[in-house]
Parts: sequence; structure tokens; C-alpha cells
Amino acid sequence: MFDEQEFVRSVNRRTFLKQSAYGVGGLALGALLGREAQAQSSPAWRGAGGRIKRVIHLCMAGGPSHLETFDWKPKLRELHGQPFPASFTKGQQLAQLQNTVLKAFGPQHEFVRYGKSGLELSSALPMIGSLADEICVVKSMVTEQINHDTAHAFMNSGSILKSRPSMGSWVLYGLGATTQNLPGFIVLTSQGRGGAQPVSARQWSSGFLPSKFQGVQLQTRGDAVHFVGSPEGVCQSTQRLVVEEIARLNGMLAAEKTDPEIATRIAQYELAFKMQASVPELTEMGNETQATLDLYGVKKPGDGTFASNCLLARRLAERGVRFIQLYHRGWDHHGGVKNAITQAAVECDRASWALITDLKQRGMLDDTLIIWGGEFGRTPMGQGDGRDHHINAFSIFMAGGGIKGGTTYGNTDELGYKSVENVVSVHDLHATMLHLFGIDHERFSIKFQGLDAKLSGVEPARVVKDILA
Repeated sequence: MFDEQEFVRSVNRRTFLKQSAYGVGGLALGALLGREAQAQSSPAWRGAGGRIKRVIHLCMAGGPSHLETFDWKPKLRELHGQPFPASFTKGQQLAQLQNTVLKAFGPQHEFVRYGKSGLELSSALPMIGSLADEICVVKSMVTEQINHDTAHAFMNSGSILKSRPSMGSWVLYGLGATTQNLPGFIVLTSQGRGGAQPVSARQWSSGFLPSKFQGVQLQTRGDAVHFVGSPEGVCQSTQRLVVEEIARLNGMLAAEKTDPEIATRIAQYELAFKMQASVPELTEMGNETQATLDLYGVKKPGDGTFASNCLLARRLAERGVRFIQLYHRGWDHHGGVKNAITQAAVECDRASWALITDLKQRGMLDDTLIIWGGEFGRTPMGQGDGRDHHINAFSIFMAGGGIKGGTTYGNTDELGYKSVENVVSVHDLHATMLHLFGIDHERFSIKFQGLDAKLSGVEPARVVKDILA
């Protein structure tokens, strides 16, 4: 039955919303952004004042062997070629070596003492070795995932579930961006000559957080962002009108529907407009001196190499990008580990050193945290002349803001099979990183599916205070 009064009320509501869409849309959007800003500035999870402003995570994708890089095991060398003691592996999870004859496979590179601290590091990484007094090597890392994609996901988000935000997204959500013209979380990838496992976009996903917090992958060859320029015949003022009209239409939608993705769309259109100017300036390396290019070992800026990406990472850091990840796909050494480590070191050693050195020279290392490492380690048992995936022990190093240089932390057993002293989990790493940002990881949570979801997980995690300066 037709209800005339209800029809009139309905029309009046629609007319009000339509005619005041910008105002009501603005109010709704303001409420959304206000709640988001309140969550980000809430003192509930704020810890002590943050010591860092940004993270640069150098992801050695594939799983570098700790036994050829940072964890010297002379006993393993003594046992080379002999049966691996069954007491180490009984009931343990192995990957491709399951149900095979296990033989000890000694370190394939010599180790050297570097710096005043005398850190023992691989001779394959002499440039990183020269930074011995700047870095802290954590030798006792463990993880829960033995396959590449899930191990990367666990390293990034503390979970293998696809709905979980990556650590870059968590940091961006908690602290916000400090740049208005570039995304606050940027990812770059490069590929080595061997062992290049794929890296999926889930690794920089925002998960259940609004998508404005997800990482943005820049292309490392050619245009950093596809179609970043305006179409032929479209001037900047026209582009601005388009962006404003889209914002107005999204404001109308925000008046009728509470959805944080509406705020995301408005913000992303505005950011994309600003990136039309900022991205070309970012990737124009003409103002870099030849001495700087030589420092990094860059032969041609923008050639997609890890060296070029390290230089770009420094430029991103200078422009206020909060979280920067560089994936170098070249460390999955199931065979020929000796020569493969040498090749991967050629691709990564100098550039890693140059980035840290350059940041220090520019006074930026004190408020930058560098994390260098892979998603898991490699077995002390041989897989032919290579090594299989390993979750019970691996090494990373950290440098920069708040990190105690010239130190090691934790230890593995005498054969490098298992972390046995001061064991550090991935969740402990996340908790420590958040602490350096001034975030209390135990309180930094979001309600999701009725639970308090945290980057540092539901099991107890700890800030590794012994590595902090």
C-alpha cells in the first residue's frame, strides 16, 4: 500500500543528502579520519619516546645460509662428509631432506675477525664486515614456517593467514606517514642470478587494516609507477578538477555508508595526483654525484639492481617514507652453495655497506633502523653441494637507531642446527622494532573477528633489550 507521508519523508531525506552532500560527506569523512587519527595518537599503546623514524628492511629472499655468512661453526667443518648425529634431527621438521641420509656439510667460506669488536663474519661479505662495529648480529633467530611464501608472510605479519597486515602497514597505521607526496610504505624488488623465488604482493598487504596502509611496489626498471603522467592533452588543472569531483562523489557515499575504504579512495586519489610530480623527481638521479654512484656500485641508475634500489631507498628515506623494503631474490641455494653465496655477495655486499655508510654520513642512521636477513636459515646437512630450508636457526643483523653496534646476540649449538642461547622469535623481532618506534607492542592491538589482533602475536613476545644501545 502506498504511504504518501513515508514517500515525502524519503524524498526529503534524499534531497537533503544530495544538496548537502559535500557538507554531510565531509562530516562523515571527518568522523572516519578522526577515529583513525585518534587510534593512531592514542596513548594506550604509546611507550617511551621513539628512537627511530623509519625502517629499511633489506630482505634477502630465499633464506641465506647462516653457516656461510654470520655463524661460524668449526665443529661442523670437522664433521664434513660424516653422518649427521641423529640426536639433533630425531622428530624434527625437515623440508626436502626428509627420509634421506643426512651428512654433515661444513662451512664453504672462511670467517674473519672484523673491526675493533672482532666480530667473526664470512670472508664472502668483506664490506659488511667492515661495518662490524656498527652492527649487531642476532645468531639465534627461529621461525615457524619452512616454505618460502609462508615464511615471508610470517616474517612480515607474524602470521600465515592472508588477512593479517604486514609490519609496514602496522607501523604506518600506528604512526602515520611523514610525507604528503609519496606513500608511507614502499617496496622495491631485484633479482639475482640464481635461486630467485617469487615474492607475492601479500607480503606488503594491509590485511584487515584500511588499504591506504598497504605497501606500494615501485617498478625498478623504466617508469617507477605506470601511467604516472597525465594523458596527452590533459593539464594539471584539469587533473585537479577530476580529483576534486571524485572526492565530492565519495563524500556523498560517505554520508550514506560508514566504510573506511571510502576515506582510502579519497586519500589515494589525492596521493596519486601529488605523485605525478614527486615520483619523477624521486627517480631522477641526475643530481647524484659520480662518487655516490661509485659508493653503491651503481653502473646505471634505475637498472633494477639491488645496488640501484639501495640508492633509491636512501632517497626515499630522505623524503620521509616511513617503511622501506628491498627484496633481493637470490639466496635460495639448494645446490652449489659456495659459488652461489659468492655471487649473491657480489650483488648485495657493497650496496648494503654503502646504504648504511651513506645514511651515517648524512646524519640519518641514528633515526633509521636497518634490518638485514632472510625468511629462514639453511641446514647444516648437505643437499648435494647445497643446503635445504631450515627453521630452527638463522641469523640477521641490525644497525642504526638504538642498536648496540659491534655485538652479537644469542648462539646456536656447535653444529648450527638449533638456536640454544637467547633465542629470538620473529615476534620478538617485531616487538623490538615497535619498541624503537615508541610503541608498546603488548597494547598495540586492533579488534578483528572478536579478538585483539597484534603484530607481535598472541603468545608472549619480548623486546630484546640486550641489543639496544
